[in-house]
Amino acid sequence: MARFFTRERFGEPQFIAGLLLLGFLAQSVYLVWVDLRSGRINDAEIVRIERGLQQWHGGDPEKVALAVGSPTVLSEADPEMPFAARQHGLDPNHSPLYYLIASAPLVFWPGPLDASSMRWWGWPARAPYLLLGVLLGASLWYVARRLYGNSGGYIALALFCFSPGMIREAALWMTEPEMGAAWGAFGATFTAIAVAHTLYAPREVVLWNWRRITLLGIALALAVGSQYSLLILVPIVLALMLYLAPARRKAALVIWAAACAIGMALLLASWFFHFHRFFNGLRNAEFFPVTARALVMPDAYRQIFQQLGQSCPALLFALPIALVSYFAWRRTRYFGNTSPLMIAGLFLALGIATPHYPGLGFKFLALPFLFLFIAGIFADLLETRHRALVAAALWGLLASYGLWSVIELARVAVA
Repeated sequence: MARFFTRERFGEPQFIAGLLLLGFLAQSVYLVWVDLRSGRINDAEIVRIERGLQQWHGGDPEKVALAVGSPTVLSEADPEMPFAARQHGLDPNHSPLYYLIASAPLVFWPGPLDASSMRWWGWPARAPYLLLGVLLGASLWYVARRLYGNSGGYIALALFCFSPGMIREAALWMTEPEMGAAWGAFGATFTAIAVAHTLYAPREVVLWNWRRITLLGIALALAVGSQYSLLILVPIVLALMLYLAPARRKAALVIWAAACAIGMALLLASWFFHFHRFFNGLRNAEFFPVTARALVMPDAYRQIFQQLGQSCPALLFALPIALVSYFAWRRTRYFGNTSPLMIAGLFLALGIATPHYPGLGFKFLALPFLFLFIAGIFADLLETRHRALVAAALWGLLASYGLWSVIELARVAVA
């Protein structure tokens, strides 16, 4: 135990990161408080929770609209809203895991889920997403610090902790819950990279990596279970492992297969091991509802830039600088910077190609990878002879960004 609590694990960087994460949690909790105090009830949230509770209490998933992909007449709700928010629609985009997470804290709730008691049951209903938000921020900081040092970790975490998009997602403020999908996608990507790097160690690689294999399987299950279209992560994870360990590709393939088996078992468990419903659900799910026409629509690109700016205003300044530096300066074009940029680009492209849902989810999922890419580029710029100028501009940007976020958040209660 004494070896665990070392200065290397719990030093000044961890203390600063902890303070930033507490700030993120405080902003998210404040937004939840404002939302619950308003008494505004979210019908989509009620639907998610009730479907999950039916599943927890042994209800037939097909009778509670969890038999995904079944033909049905859609409600007259907003066509851009996912099926989870439609009273009469079935959900082809999410597995039962999506609903089980939403309802887990309320399994033993004794009263009705209505507007009069929302200020009480609303807190446990939001708790899973607050926790997932903190875990995603901690994972982002850990990866950025390992790749780019302390400065990279601070940059990535600061961008995350004051991001209006991240705060809204953690608080479920007028949005669908995508935090589980985001943490699963980020965790699956960088756990795969970590596993691949350990394949060169002179040990019995599969057995030695069982913790990372399990973590990779959990991340894949969380991502795909939260958004079926994230099945695209399965070949991405394999490609990353094969690229990073060309001399140990058989071992990488075995590890990938084991992680996929764990993920499949966890997804099956979310159906409570009803095999026929599980395979019927996967067969009828909409994995890639791509609209190729959207790729040539200028409005789709304008919309995505607007959404990125609303989710993180600092991106409007930091991302162009990072992109110019990446393409103009050869030193920045290494795997640690290239991989998050490529995955963010892929998610943004999928977000454009799927203009409704799950495209909105893809755009949100790209944010942590963009934060990581920007952190890597600016960490490289801080090592140049212009360090003082870069540091002044960077910390000025982050300070004003954080102050703006807090001020805008304070205005929410007034509005």
